[in-house]
Amino acid sequence: MKVVLFCGGYGMRMRNGSADDVPKPMAMVGPRPLIWHVMRYYAHFGHTEFILCLGYGAHHIKDFFLNYEETTSNDFVLRGGRTELLSTDIASWTITFVQTGIESPIGERLRRVRPYLEGDEMFLANYADVLTDAPLPEMIDRFSRRDAGASMMVVPPQSSFHCVELGEDGLVGGITPVSELPLWENGGYFVLRQEVFDHIPEGGDLVADGCAQLAKQGRLVAHQHRGFWKPTDTVKERAALDEAYTRGERPWAVWERDDAGRPVAVGTA
Repeated sequence: MKVVLFCGGYGMRMRNGSADDVPKPMAMVGPRPLIWHVMRYYAHFGHTEFILCLGYGAHHIKDFFLNYEETTSNDFVLRGGRTELLSTDIASWTITFVQTGIESPIGERLRRVRPYLEGDEMFLANYADVLTDAPLPEMIDRFSRRDAGASMMVVPPQSSFHCVELGEDGLVGGITPVSELPLWENGGYFVLRQEVFDHIPEGGDLVADGCAQLAKQGRLVAHQHRGFWKPTDTVKERAALDEAYTRGERPWAVWERDDAGRPVAVGTA
């Protein structure tokens, strides 16, 4: 199944300075950028056809893959000055690079890669900046058996704030952590059918337009995930993931587990 990745936004909250023009999916977590971790997740489940919706800082993403260095995350033998890889990352991947505009909203980016999805009843989509250990095969299977136009992974609220209940007299009636409220957030992992294009106008948004219209028609399903899920909207969040990677705590790296879900010995992949 093809995977559409939205990787053309500015990512202003991830900037280190005014001269920093690296798009958010290229922020580093360990020895590889975020987009690699997301793609590696999909490839682990057999989905190795990617369509990258490029925009701001597109040359960084192109350069990364055009000059990809397999030895960074794979074992190899150096013999007579020649490198012999013992395993590879992206040799089996097909990656289509499409410039979808600098200012385009997510929905418009999706519209502009529609020609590359012709003939595909279903496809996957992702923001390319969120890491998770969600069971993708289960997500796809549940959606494939439903008569719906889209599936959206949802997660509990991630905020550390508390909600305060106030009475008319100004007295506090209760304090509840946001994470304990019966609410769910968009987790950024989608399974879509071609029908979604019918609800995204020119210059529109995938969620606010496409998914919202499908929801009104009862054709949007949610996959609830309470496991690991981490966004990288800020420098602090990216740094936390990088530190966790260094400690060997990377639950999103499902490719580092055996069939029973147990961690296996790996290098820096």
